[in-house]
Amino acid sequence: MGNDDFSLERVPDEHRYSWFSVATQRFGQLSSFSQFLLGATLGFGMTFWDAVLAITLGAVVLEFATILVGVAGCREGLSTSVLARWTGFGRGGSALVGLLIAVSLMGWFGVQNAVFAQGLHRLVGVLPEWAWALVGGLGVSALVVWGIRFMAWAAYATVPAFMLLVTWSIVSELSRHDMGALLDSPPAGPPLSLAAGTTIVAGGFIVGAVMTPDMTRYNRTSADVVKQTLLGVTLGEYVIALSGVLLAHAARSSDVAAAVASSSGLVGTAVLVAAILKVNDWNLYSSSLGVVNSADAILGRKVPRAAATLAVGACGSVLSAVGILDHFVEFLTILGVATPPIAGIMIAEYFVVKTWRADLERTRAVGRIPAAAPEWVPAALVCWAAGGLVGYHVAWGVPAVNSIGVAFLLYTAFGKAGLVRGPKDVPAPAARPVQPTFHEGNQS
Repeated sequence: MGNDDFSLERVPDEHRYSWFSVATQRFGQLSSFSQFLLGATLGFGMTFWDAVLAITLGAVVLEFATILVGVAGCREGLSTSVLARWTGFGRGGSALVGLLIAVSLMGWFGVQNAVFAQGLHRLVGVLPEWAWALVGGLGVSALVVWGIRFMAWAAYATVPAFMLLVTWSIVSELSRHDMGALLDSPPAGPPLSLAAGTTIVAGGFIVGAVMTPDMTRYNRTSADVVKQTLLGVTLGEYVIALSGVLLAHAARSSDVAAAVASSSGLVGTAVLVAAILKVNDWNLYSSSLGVVNSADAILGRKVPRAAATLAVGACGSVLSAVGILDHFVEFLTILGVATPPIAGIMIAEYFVVKTWRADLERTRAVGRIPAAAPEWVPAALVCWAAGGLVGYHVAWGVPAVNSIGVAFLLYTAFGKAGLVRGPKDVPAPAARPVQPTFHEGNQS
């Protein structure tokens, strides 16, 4: 059932997509209600121009990490957790990466699904919130089972609708205010520092940056990765987040949901709900890829991606229905601290140290993965722990930047000192036949 989407193999050239098709999905991750709320948080505690600076600094961090990790995923055609086997983590370490991504994104899937259920309950009624949570979660699961092609069509429908909603809400709400006074107005809430604002922006999507190879493995060229990242992150941060900033200044509140609902009514609420679905499909998709890789690395068994999708989706749906995940947001935030160092290590290994880069390049020409991978890379585990601890405990600067930087520099130093190596190499799984898909090559 469904599409396996090359969960443990390289994506062949004939199954890659146009850059605009992938860019639409990238922007779909950022054109969401959560991005509105992020902007509103900034606007409630910062002046408009300070918020612009915070968004700029945060966007630069995101684009830098996203482009580099994304280019590696595009060149190799591999998902984040599979690519991690040869970009610093080894087979065992990649299983940990896959589990971290799976647990973290399953949690956020459930949290966002609960917001979806609340919106549908207010909009339609009929069913209680827990029932809407099950309906929404299982509906997204059914979409993700069929893979990236169907997820692309969902983006084609929800992204333009969301942009129309943003335009309508801004015009309707801001037309009642003097724009000059609004841009110069002080924040309504407690002051938010520039460092804190930048942290909110960078931290709000850093997990999305790390999971970028799950998406960019479908890009055709590195230039496509750069174009889609600049377009998706720039529009997402500057259009959606700044809209939230302006609405927060206009409403003198961080509750922009009320402003959106009042200006666009039932249609606006429905589009916001649809936008949550567009974010949640990628949460579930990357989570399923992480599960597949971890099962393969730990158990030596190939779990069908569709089965992993249904299992993770059902678990997240049930947890959101019973309300347990409301108490796990702090836990998920802590997991988020462990995520940025992954990007730092992968970038350092792939672009600077290059211990296993030749193996990847040699097998890329024939469309297969290397025959062996290191089991563990102790140096990477040290760098991972150090980056996470710095990001969690050091208050100075931007935690996401600190953890990426520490992991990158430390891993590079270990590599130059000849300390990056695995205790032994283990065979990779035997090459599997290419799975059939429902789309033709080069179809956008």
